[in-house]
Amino acid sequence: MSQTKRTYRIIISGGGTGGHIYPAVAIAKAWEKRHPDSAILFVGAEGKMEMEKVPEAGFDIKGLPIAGLQRKLTLANLSFPYKVWKSLRKAKQILNEFAPDLALGVGGYASGPMLRAAQQKGIPTLIQEQNSYAGLTNKLLAKKANAICVAYPDMERYFPKDKVQYLGNPVRSDIIDLSGKSQNAKEHFGLDLSRPMILVLGGSLGARTINQAILQHMVFFESKGYQVLWQTGKYYADEMRQAVTTSQLKHIHPKEFIKEMDLAYASADLILSRAGALSVSELSLVGKPAIFIPSPNVAEDHQTKNALAFVDKGAAKMIKDNEAIEKVGQEVEELFSNPQTMRVLGQNIRKLAKPGAAEDIVNVMEKLMT
Repeated sequence: MSQTKRTYRIIISGGGTGGHIYPAVAIAKAWEKRHPDSAILFVGAEGKMEMEKVPEAGFDIKGLPIAGLQRKLTLANLSFPYKVWKSLRKAKQILNEFAPDLALGVGGYASGPMLRAAQQKGIPTLIQEQNSYAGLTNKLLAKKANAICVAYPDMERYFPKDKVQYLGNPVRSDIIDLSGKSQNAKEHFGLDLSRPMILVLGGSLGARTINQAILQHMVFFESKGYQVLWQTGKYYADEMRQAVTTSQLKHIHPKEFIKEMDLAYASADLILSRAGALSVSELSLVGKPAIFIPSPNVAEDHQTKNALAFVDKGAAKMIKDNEAIEKVGQEVEELFSNPQTMRVLGQNIRKLAKPGAAEDIVNVMEKLMT
């Protein structure tokens, strides 16, 4: 890397879900830590969650009028070509005004037109693919990308082999080391120090099937001596709180959203979770036994593929979404009855962790600007 150039201008584009946004923010923070005089601009999709979450993290963002193509035939699809054209025009305008040294795409609607425009101008581009199944946008951009950072092995199935670097997903730094946090964590959430704790995660909006499964088994869990810290998501919070209150359960703790995830992970003995890219990457760092319940309502069923990548290595258990309500109690009880299995799952999932992913991606970014 050139020793004379110390001020860099970086565009980071994409979003739509936390699984795209939080890794992007982690990369931005790692870059900023190494190059504090840099200018970083995020480019997202108008109306999507990145327009709120990125400024909260302390970065500037501009929006493109891009939207997804609906799977069903709808009127919204008629405007799709116009939105792509308009977004490409705005992306070129942003490039002319900001003049970046590099454009990084993390997947999601906005990264398509932004990286395509950067590639047309000869600006170095880097793709970060979080999932074990490559998204359509990233597959289309891969041919002209300078490098592709992936979170799973064997991604040469989707991308040119000479461009692929297996580095993992960047995650928030506070969960990389949870040692010594367990007791304080349980006290923070008002948990019983003597009861095994099940942490239930369905995402910030909530997962209906997971919530219904916990609702079905919460009396059973409490009767077996377990306790549950349960992120219900905002759509289901009132309903789940009311159900727990009505049942007069003392050790089931529903919460709309858990902000202190490092403490939640530290206090958990077993974790039930969806299998989004960010979730599985965080859980590998946490090193606790996990049961994945993949969402079936995602493109190309990629959550199931994410989960199976761990199940195949003996690093997690999986329950299909349509079997969760029936089977979750039995699976939980089987694991708690087999401490050795729990230990092995925790050890194996930790082997798949990539704690230095953000810094490794920063290294790649630097090389592309030499």
